[in-house]
Amino acid sequence: MSASNKPSTADSQGAALPRELSGEAQLGATVITATDESVGARIGRYRWVICALIFFATTINYADRQVLGILAPDLQRTFGWSEIEYGRIVLAFQASYAAGLLIVGGLIDRFGTRIGYALSLTAWSIAAMAHALARTSFGFGAARAALGLSESGNFPAAIKTVAEWFPKKERAFATGFVNAGTNVGAIVAPLTVPWITIRFGWQWAFIATGAVGFLWLAFWLPLYRRPQEQRRLSKSELAHIESDPPDSVSKIRWTRLASHRQTWAIALGKFLTDPIWWFYLYWLAKFLDKNYGITLSQVGLPLVTVYFIADLGSVGGGWLSSTLIKRGWTVNAGRKTAMLICAVAVVPVVFASKASNLWVAVILIGIATASHQGFSANLFTMASDMFPRRAVGSVVGIGGMAGAVGGMLFAELTGQILQWTGSYVPIFIICGLAYLVSLSIVHLLAPTLEGADLATDR
Repeated sequence: MSASNKPSTADSQGAALPRELSGEAQLGATVITATDESVGARIGRYRWVICALIFFATTINYADRQVLGILAPDLQRTFGWSEIEYGRIVLAFQASYAAGLLIVGGLIDRFGTRIGYALSLTAWSIAAMAHALARTSFGFGAARAALGLSESGNFPAAIKTVAEWFPKKERAFATGFVNAGTNVGAIVAPLTVPWITIRFGWQWAFIATGAVGFLWLAFWLPLYRRPQEQRRLSKSELAHIESDPPDSVSKIRWTRLASHRQTWAIALGKFLTDPIWWFYLYWLAKFLDKNYGITLSQVGLPLVTVYFIADLGSVGGGWLSSTLIKRGWTVNAGRKTAMLICAVAVVPVVFASKASNLWVAVILIGIATASHQGFSANLFTMASDMFPRRAVGSVVGIGGMAGAVGGMLFAELTGQILQWTGSYVPIFIICGLAYLVSLSIVHLLAPTLEGADLATDR
């Protein structure tokens, strides 16, 4: 994967000066700065307002799904779940998430992100709050299934929005920023959920986190339109967004995408690596409780540390590949070099389960989660590298579905291993090696990241 000497495409600039942003847009613009201040001043930054909105949606998405993982040790003791029962509660989320992703990507491509995102977030907020009504493993499983089905809309909508609002040379950084919302959600949850639970009870932890989604809707619906329909967007910024060669407007039957090896590169990459992230999300608090006696009142700082490090990796992984590409590397070399660095950095996590010190384990897992996020940001972005915008939602949906299926299998395997051996050693060995295997398969199926030929998919 050698770098190319061909210079990267220059930013497209329009002649018109940016229009003034409204008060709401200015408020959103303070959340994030453009990667290049001088360029941002010339072409405008409204695309980063949109990026901030989907960042916050992703934050809410992960905060809602992580509540169970934080409360798992206490709920398991309260309701008497076995390791296998807990694994199957997690599996219920994964199964419905996989089914939802198989459907929702195509729906997002067909109906657009504005309405699709709003409906998905409304549904998952209600499902998150519904956990408060559960009293049995079946009840929790049903609530998780509802949450998984409705949360499946987040990433297809988010990645499609990035593809619509950013040229290719900025997409990895924008995707990395959006993906960092997963870590912020994973930081916010351990800071708030134990406090709410200790003072008001575990039911209110689910209700309070679920209700936040309705606040996001109050910003999304007034601020979001497609770039071509957004009056707040300057002509120069629209020209910058549309600086890539235009896509064909012919329809694609998304079920035909499965015939392309580029789709399988994304799908198998996600199948092998997404389950590792799910493991951290749902078993990390249990691991810390078992190995180090960390209780609900103590779990906040270790979890916050892990996901803060992960946040750096999410933005850093996207930044690295984007920087390499801007310096003249090919997209293929930039993406895969960043992914290789992340895959190698994960490997030391195999020693986490035997760490004698809590903070050694926390740092090893933090580096692994950071590397996962950097790897994932680039893998997500590959979908928009190899497919036209109109197909991105479907491809991301297929990839996410494959990741969720992998998560189902890994959840069952984890429950069985812990039930019969009580040891996390084999689980962490799998976590450490999965990314090198994944990258090898991605490179085999998409050696140059050439675009998928969709001319016959009509």
